Amino acid sequence: MRTLVRDLLRSTAPSDSIHAAGWVRTRRDSKAFSFLEINDGSCAGNLQVIADVGISGSELLAKMSTGASVAVEGKLVASQGGNQAWEVQATSIRLLGEAPDDFPLQKKGHSQEFLRSIAHLRPRTNLYGAMFRIRSRMSQAVHRFFQERSFYYVHTPIITASDCEGAGEMFRVTTLDPIGGAKQKIEDDFFGKAAHLTVSGQLEGELFATALGNIYTFGPTFRAENSNTSRHAAEFWMIEPEMAFCDLQGDMDLAEAMVKYLVREALDGQDGDLAIFEKFVDKGLRERLEFVAENPFERVSYTEAVEILLKSGKTFEYPVEYGLNLQSEHERWLTEEFFKKPTTVFNYPKEIKPFYMRLNDDDKTVTAMDLLVPGIGEIVGGSQREERLDVLLGNMERHGLSVDDYSWYVDTRKYGTVPHAGFGMGFERMLMFVTGMQNIRDVIPFARTPGHCEF
Repeated sequence: MRTLVRDLLRSTAPSDSIHAAGWVRTRRDSKAFSFLEINDGSCAGNLQVIADVGISGSELLAKMSTGASVAVEGKLVASQGGNQAWEVQATSIRLLGEAPDDFPLQKKGHSQEFLRSIAHLRPRTNLYGAMFRIRSRMSQAVHRFFQERSFYYVHTPIITASDCEGAGEMFRVTTLDPIGGAKQKIEDDFFGKAAHLTVSGQLEGELFATALGNIYTFGPTFRAENSNTSRHAAEFWMIEPEMAFCDLQGDMDLAEAMVKYLVREALDGQDGDLAIFEKFVDKGLRERLEFVAENPFERVSYTEAVEILLKSGKTFEYPVEYGLNLQSEHERWLTEEFFKKPTTVFNYPKEIKPFYMRLNDDDKTVTAMDLLVPGIGEIVGGSQREERLDVLLGNMERHGLSVDDYSWYVDTRKYGTVPHAGFGMGFERMLMFVTGMQNIRDVIPFARTPGHCEF
């Protein structure tokens, strides 16, 4: 049975018989033996293999170049070198798959732009192997965070007939012939109505929160927004809890607790993956994350935030004005220059927020909140939801929404309504924050952006 490289490197005693396999990172030859460094993706470290000339399979050592896959049997022994505790003295070695000279991942530095063009191979690099191991571990931590708090995991639909955000930037799902012309009717489509890929599982999540209490969704969401920035993708993953009997304060508390929990998960990883990002991406990463994990976040109202920005004396690319959405540059200035910590901005003007957010008593603002972090800007967006039937209907009318189209949603306010709240966390933005990576394309396996849908 194959033993993972990670487990071999963590061994506490030698072994007379091990079986390992992986991809060759480097090979160095002498007349009597060859040194191979192999990696199987289980950790950042490589396993050094010493293959003497004459062992079974050694006649193919010349073909075991960088990128080739090999299987090794031998003894795990204490290393004579200073770079690792253990190495393998091979008794046999097999070439599983060759890698010709045009293998693009040779032992040299590669730009992130180049690696995006070979996204099918970049997980074999140290940086991206670490990135996607962290992504896997953080995904598990998301579920653990909610399970520890008695939340139920709900699978909300990928295909939907409703637009949660009201922005209209949705991908159409249809079986109609795109060149069929005017003869085709929407009633002839697969669902008999317009259907789209979801931008959020929130509305459906609210339905289950009003039955099960505390729920969360964690799945892919889609935006047909023609935005080619480092923070936007057409397909991304969202974490969306919804909580019955909860207000804005509880919503902000949970969002802060979740960010701290995930940051601590990244810090406590035992595979050395975070160290790669400290070395090659952000040398102050660990110190920054420790500060986030151990200190309370700032909280400031939207009105106060706008006043702070107006008094800053800084010239922003986008103007600061009450009633306008905060831009990424405003959010980053607040967290990086003014408060110097993650900051939650709450109580936004009702005109710039969706219909489902609870109207405050001032009739001007809604119980919205955005959690902002240094280096990224918004990482969480949420609100207390409008539970009062009459107010919700008024909000829908103001936003031009048909009550008939959302009758199922209105029913939750008609039958046993309760105060409830929730938020959405962009998983890729969270990954950018804990690794220091600056582009969303580098924290997701295969990026979907305007004009790009490879693999």
